[in-house]
Amino acid sequence: MEAIAGRLRLPADETTIGGLLVFAAEAGFGTLAIFGKLAATAGLSTSTLLLFRFVVATITVWAVFGFRGRAQLLSGRALWIALAIGTMYGVMNGLFFEGLAYLPAGLTAIVFYTYPVHVFVIATVALDERVTRLKVLALGVAVAGVGLIAGANPTRADPFGIGLVLLAAVAYAIYTTGIRATLSSVDAGTLTATALIATTLSILPYGVLAGGLSVPVGIEQWLIVFGIGLIGTAAPIVLFFRGLDRIEASHASVIGTSEPMATVVLGVALLGEKITPILVIGGGFVLCGVLLIQRESRSTGTVEESQSIARRHCSS
Repeated sequence: MEAIAGRLRLPADETTIGGLLVFAAEAGFGTLAIFGKLAATAGLSTSTLLLFRFVVATITVWAVFGFRGRAQLLSGRALWIALAIGTMYGVMNGLFFEGLAYLPAGLTAIVFYTYPVHVFVIATVALDERVTRLKVLALGVAVAGVGLIAGANPTRADPFGIGLVLLAAVAYAIYTTGIRATLSSVDAGTLTATALIATTLSILPYGVLAGGLSVPVGIEQWLIVFGIGLIGTAAPIVLFFRGLDRIEASHASVIGTSEPMATVVLGVALLGEKITPILVIGGGFVLCGVLLIQRESRSTGTVEESQSIARRHCSS
């Protein structure tokens, strides 16, 4: 991919715009835990928050794709794959927000951000990707970071909450691996839009089993629902795809490390959460593990291949 980009040489202003779009997308995704905390304070149950979040996001994404002439529902085997992927995304969100109830927003984001390491573990087993020393080192560094945070427990975090968020990270890794394995034959935007429908539907049984499913009441609850649906979900999806039209995949992957940092900063600014030295060190270990994974990806080309496919399919 870098060789292709080297021949085409995107204009500097285009790469700058692309970088800003991806950064804005990651910052948007970084608000999810913040909205989750605000929802709990406002009396919104997790099931209600997730259901209306994905209703708002699904309608918005399909409206944007329809405006751009790209609204297309998958069929056949691709449809079933998208439904399975979307359901897994729903499972991930349930685990993530249930874990968030036990942890500060910033810590939740850092623990969840171990998912790129899980992706490589799953890809090694399921997609026959080779094991390298750098991958093993990245896994060890990321696990050490989470272990340091959990062991020192700087914010009196509940180990049960950490376990739920780690399971959410594994579920997201399965979701991501499924997308990577499907992108060669399916348009990335169409796959995402169709998967969102499945995610929305998968929240319904979760809401029935978990209880607390209701219609939001009052301006505060509706603002939170629309905020997480638009700012935390729909807008980042659209912005990320638009950004990938303009920058290299390796560039986007590095910018992606800003997501947990955005959550930490917003948690401090809006929720009054505390940052401790152990949290900073442990978070640094996690980010180092992710960056090592990205370095390995650039050397082997696996992530570039999958994301360059996404760029081709998502270009306007």
